[in-house]
Amino acid sequence: MKLADVETSMQKAVEATQRAFNTIRTGRANASLLDRVMVDYYDTPTPLKSLANITTPDASTIAIQPYDKSTLSKIEKAINLSDLNLTPNNNGEVVRLNIPPLTSERRKEFVKMASQLAEEGRVSIRNIRRDAVDSVRKEEKNKEISEDESRDLQEDIQKLTNKYTKKIDELLAAKEKDITTV
Repeated sequence: MKLADVETSMQKAVEATQRAFNTIRTGRANASLLDRVMVDYYDTPTPLKSLANITTPDASTIAIQPYDKSTLSKIEKAINLSDLNLTPNNNGEVVRLNIPPLTSERRKEFVKMASQLAEEGRVSIRNIRRDAVDSVRKEEKNKEISEDESRDLQEDIQKLTNKYTKKIDELLAAKEKDITTV
């Protein structure tokens, strides 16, 4: 059981939480809003970003220019079916998404969603801690390490857990500020 492996796993949990936060709307156009959109391309669910060039020409518009024009209607359909609640405009060349300003009610919903994602990240970190501590206890039981080493390792694991949980809390605070800023 190596502390470096535990830390790497916890870092990945924080990064996954950050990516999840990026999919939450903040009232400004952001290409990462479309990260979860999957397009049915030749009967295969394909991420939108691998079928099109996604740009943000201004703060309230996302432009999606497909590499293959025949996918325009499929992209439009995928966006309509997604949980984004955005209406795509197709001009035959580019699909445009106008990002409306958020109402205070929607902002509260997004803050709640961000809190849920943060809690999922914290749970993930606690699961990593539990697995690591179980591994240390097993090593101690099998007489591979001493009782003192076991206690020290468990303390180090807890310190890592606190550090990465704090990082998620900081990411959440930043995201909440981002969402609530008009």
